[in-house]
Amino acid sequence: MALFICSNCGEGSAAWLGRCPNCQQWETFKESRGIGEPSKTKSSKTQSFSKTSFQKIKPLDNRRVSTGMFEFDRVLGGGMVKGSAILISGEPGVGKSTLLLQGLKNLNTVYISGEESAEQIKDRADRLKLDLPSFIFSDTLQVEGIIDGIDEMKQKLDVIVIDSIQTVYSKEVDSPPGNVSQLREATSKLIRLAKESGVPIMIVGHVTKDGDVAGPKTLEHMVDAVLHFEGERVSNFRVLRAQKNRFGSTDEIGIFEMKESGLAEVDNPLAFVEGDTDLHVPGKSIVGVMEGKRPLFFEIQALASPTFLSMPRRVVRGVDYNKVLLILAVIQKNLNISLSKYDLYINVVGGVDVKSPAADLGIVAAVISSVKNISISAKTMFTGEVGLLGEVRSVFSQTKVINEGKRLRFSRTYSSENCKTVKDLYATLGK
Repeated sequence: MALFICSNCGEGSAAWLGRCPNCQQWETFKESRGIGEPSKTKSSKTQSFSKTSFQKIKPLDNRRVSTGMFEFDRVLGGGMVKGSAILISGEPGVGKSTLLLQGLKNLNTVYISGEESAEQIKDRADRLKLDLPSFIFSDTLQVEGIIDGIDEMKQKLDVIVIDSIQTVYSKEVDSPPGNVSQLREATSKLIRLAKESGVPIMIVGHVTKDGDVAGPKTLEHMVDAVLHFEGERVSNFRVLRAQKNRFGSTDEIGIFEMKESGLAEVDNPLAFVEGDTDLHVPGKSIVGVMEGKRPLFFEIQALASPTFLSMPRRVVRGVDYNKVLLILAVIQKNLNISLSKYDLYINVVGGVDVKSPAADLGIVAAVISSVKNISISAKTMFTGEVGLLGEVRSVFSQTKVINEGKRLRFSRTYSSENCKTVKDLYATLGK
């Protein structure tokens, strides 16, 4: 029995359809072989089974290629492993191309771009005052042509950049660039190129409105590392996170500041905290969290204003929305504070996301501070996870965060060591 597959999203149907019911695209269903039928395009000869003893397998070549940017290498686990495939995603305009140009400026690089022309990339390099004598530009977008061209120069290359994978296509797939079939086929061929040549390849991917990598989820499973470059356009700070890394940790983050001269690496743990540390105002708390092997400090702001709505507003930026709702429920239950009379706005200063549960106690403090109009000293630091029963739990490397806070001259610290429940926090806050 024939099977029809949508070339855009992969939806299957037993009969041809003019419009795909899943992605709503027209004229995308193509006939494919049915279950049990031999392939019309590939040889029906059975591939022989290969086997190798584990003792005869050569150890993996873990030699790394350093980018020259410490924050970039930190997220990668010390640099790029030879033959690895790295997917880099981020919002349009966040600075992905700038990061790649600066990070790879000292390496022998082939930069394949379908997003920008050679003149545009040259103009960006001139604005950043980058001298790129070892860069080779190409606008070849057919993956078979890319493979043939790279094969001639692979001995001299350090890295290959594809910007972006949504513009690359294969001649073997009868569908336009950017759809599911083309993305899967092009990525598969590029990964095979990296493994066979030993040259690491960096693939830039678009993101959806939800912040996920566009295309099938299998792309993230196929590559060795997935890096996400994030940051608000109105903020100067950018954060590089590893969502997947087969050759290193996913806990590390790289912090950059966008300046006129490009991206500058940030190693100050107080980079996201206001410069005026003597300001005492309600609704503000400083939280300490571990990001990989280093403690960082973030400022959380909360604003509670009386509401006239039947359902008060909850606006959250920088921390998980559902986590905030959970914390608000804990405050109402354990502290007998009615939050239904207030619209609540919670924000992490700097336009970054804080994912660690160590920020829970700081969120509680900021909300209580705003609702009760209690000023918190900027020299007070919070770290701890809040449970459903109102208890404060210790977090990963809590002692290291507390010691770093003391080194940075925080005069008071709230954690599970001196604050067992949110009631203890409420009783001593502001004193």
